[in-house]
Amino acid sequence: MAVRTTRTREEARVTIDHARCRQCGLCVAVCGMTLTMQEGRVRVTAGQGFGCIGCGQCMAVCPEGCINVEGRTLTPQDVWPLSPAQAQASYESLRALMVARRGVRKYKEQNVEPATVEQILAAAAMAPMGLPPSDVSVMVLENREKVEQFSDDFVEYIKRKRWLFSAPAVGLLRPFIGRETAEMMTDFVRPFMDLAIEGKKRGEDFVLYGAPLAMLFQASPYSDPADPHIAATYAMLAAEALGLGTCMIGTVAPVLKHAGALKAKYSVRPDMRQGLMVLFGYPAISYSRGIRRTFARIDYV
Repeated sequence: MAVRTTRTREEARVTIDHARCRQCGLCVAVCGMTLTMQEGRVRVTAGQGFGCIGCGQCMAVCPEGCINVEGRTLTPQDVWPLSPAQAQASYESLRALMVARRGVRKYKEQNVEPATVEQILAAAAMAPMGLPPSDVSVMVLENREKVEQFSDDFVEYIKRKRWLFSAPAVGLLRPFIGRETAEMMTDFVRPFMDLAIEGKKRGEDFVLYGAPLAMLFQASPYSDPADPHIAATYAMLAAEALGLGTCMIGTVAPVLKHAGALKAKYSVRPDMRQGLMVLFGYPAISYSRGIRRTFARIDYV
């Protein structure tokens, strides 16, 4: 039985060119399920576990390039040689990018070029996922006008729903949602709604901050809940490397889950379970210093 997603319901198919295979066993070592070594020869074992999930690791590790995987959206053309180690990012360069990153909420008027948008999406598509193929979808608001229209529609929606976060409503819900959720609704969600609604009256955008580009990364019911957040992080880092400022917005997706008409208007997947919005644009303000971050705790066990 194949592992299902909204994109596929089949196992991938593995073929081996035995004339070129040196029986090194690397593919068997990274697979451990579909590929086995029998009598000194690599074999494809059908019906074991949940079958080939199409991760492509066997193709990626084979020094002779004699393994092909097709299915579950994967083809042999999806594999290419890696750059030499010296051409890959060092820890120092990656950390420098991470340290310099700030949540940007002030952007220049300039829209992000379509070629740059495609570069961001191409990098984000490389993000790991719970099980391949990725079941993450991306909704792109590709210019300032579309971002502004979405923000306007979003504020109109929360205007109608603001009563759900009033003190009496939260008090009634507290036994069912727990203390922490109730406190978050009181301390953050309701003040955010008030700020966004009042800001719109003054021509200020406290939802998407007038960004020229926004992407909503969405997970299906089949996805690992972390999948859209990891893809969004890849997009954020790619954009930073391309000279853009970014900001992650966690307030949009939880509201959209219950906004049927708004989801339909903006082609948000109707079955979205988890999601995260990321803003992109050329920063209007430059930063001179980094800020140290810490975890709540680290336990070595």
